[in-house]
Amino acid sequence: MVRCLVSDDDEAFTYNKRVARLATIQEHYMIVRALERGVPEEKLAKALNVDVSLIWRRRALLDGICPEVVDLLKDKSVNPTSFEVLRKMKPPRQIEAAELMTAAGNFSSAYAKALLAATRQHDLVHPDRPKKIGGITAEQMARMEREMETLQRDFKAVEASYGDDVLNLVIATGYLSKLVANPEIARFLESRHPDFLDKFRVIINAASLDDSN
Repeated sequence: MVRCLVSDDDEAFTYNKRVARLATIQEHYMIVRALERGVPEEKLAKALNVDVSLIWRRRALLDGICPEVVDLLKDKSVNPTSFEVLRKMKPPRQIEAAELMTAAGNFSSAYAKALLAATRQHDLVHPDRPKKIGGITAEQMARMEREMETLQRDFKAVEASYGDDVLNLVIATGYLSKLVANPEIARFLESRHPDFLDKFRVIINAASLDDSN
C-alpha cells in the first residue's frame, strides 16, 4: 500500500496555479553565484537533480549575449537553447530577435531557430559559414529572410504609430459614445442610417473590451 494525499479542491486554485517560476536568466545568476561561493558543481547538480553538464551549460548561458538582450529577457521564461541560437547572431540582430520574441510572447527554441533561418548572412557572427537548420532548404531560408525584412519594417511602422493611433481611437470612441447616448441622435441614425449606428456600436464595444482587459 502507498499512502497518498487526495485533495478535492478546485484544480484552478491549487498551489501549482500560483507557482512563480524562476526566469531563465535569474536561474543562471543563481547558479553562477553559488559556484563563485565555492559550491562544487557536482553538489549543485545533485541539489537541483540535474546532470553536471546542465550546470555547465547554465553557467555559460549568457556567453556571447549582448547586455540589451539580457535586459529584454531577464524576467522571461526562455528556453535555454534559444540563447544558444541567439549567440550565433551579431548584437544588433540579437536585439531584433529578442524584441520579436517578446512581442510574440514566444521564447521557444523552435521560434529562435526560425528567426535564425530568417537572419541575413552578414548578420551572423560567422557570416562565412552557411546556415544549417534541419528541415529547411537554402531556398526556404532565403525566402524567410525576405519575408522577415518585410515583417520587421511593418512591425517598426506599427510600433511608431501605435501611441497616436490609440489616442485617436480613445477620442473617437468618446465622441461616438456621446452621440449614441443621445436619444434623438440615436433615433435618427436608427431610422436613416442603421448601418452607421451598428458600426458605431461595434467600435464602442471593442474599445470597452480593450479597456476591461
